[in-house]
Amino acid sequence: MKFSKYIFLSVCLLAAACSEDKKPATQATPQKPALMQPFRFHKAIEVSPGQTYDVVSWGRGSSAVGAYAILHSDSAGMKYTTTTGDLDGTITDVYNADMDTDGNPEILIQSKGKDTVNYARVYAFEFNNSDANKLDFPKLTRSQRKGYRGEDNFYIRDGKLIREFPIYTSNDSAATKTGAKRQLEYTLRSNSFSVEQLSKDSTDVKSQSSTQSVAQPTTVKKKTSSTRKKKTVESKRRRRHRR
Repeated sequence: MKFSKYIFLSVCLLAAACSEDKKPATQATPQKPALMQPFRFHKAIEVSPGQTYDVVSWGRGSSAVGAYAILHSDSAGMKYTTTTGDLDGTITDVYNADMDTDGNPEILIQSKGKDTVNYARVYAFEFNNSDANKLDFPKLTRSQRKGYRGEDNFYIRDGKLIREFPIYTSNDSAATKTGAKRQLEYTLRSNSFSVEQLSKDSTDVKSQSSTQSVAQPTTVKKKTSSTRKKKTVESKRRRRHRR
């Protein structure tokens, strides 16, 4: 009797274990490792096998300013170089391209300022082996800056850097979005940037249509000669009647 109870208990435990094995296993989503202070940003870009550029930013005490570093690792040649600079704002992304097709990679660091406009700034470098050449990225002109309040979107297309941002009614804090976007295209030749506006702002189209509506001439009906003759005859009859 005791032996049968032992067998029954063993079967129950085995069935419970099997039911637990059938439960779907939950996979834990991998979390991005947190950066150790004072580092704030890190992105690794491998431009070719053995050629890696690690871009980091760091700083203590203030998130509005700091510093950046580009760590170049040449694993094949066992060479390691560092390029540093002062950082205005926080890094939002890093891009890699060969815009002038000379075989030397460019590293473009995008940062966002902390003022009311949230302006974007780009730190550009071209690397030739272990040498880093800093490139002057052009600022927005007066016409390009009209209605600008940040929210930039950068991306590489066909070896060119494209920049898009929404257009506001003005540049102050009370401005509202017009619904239009401005699109700029940056090219690189002989380590010098040039910029061209690709899109036509809807604000310019509206201003042109309003100007055309104001400039339209108003039609005025001229008096015909027959009408003038009738008035002169009637005036003569009135004079005779008075006499």
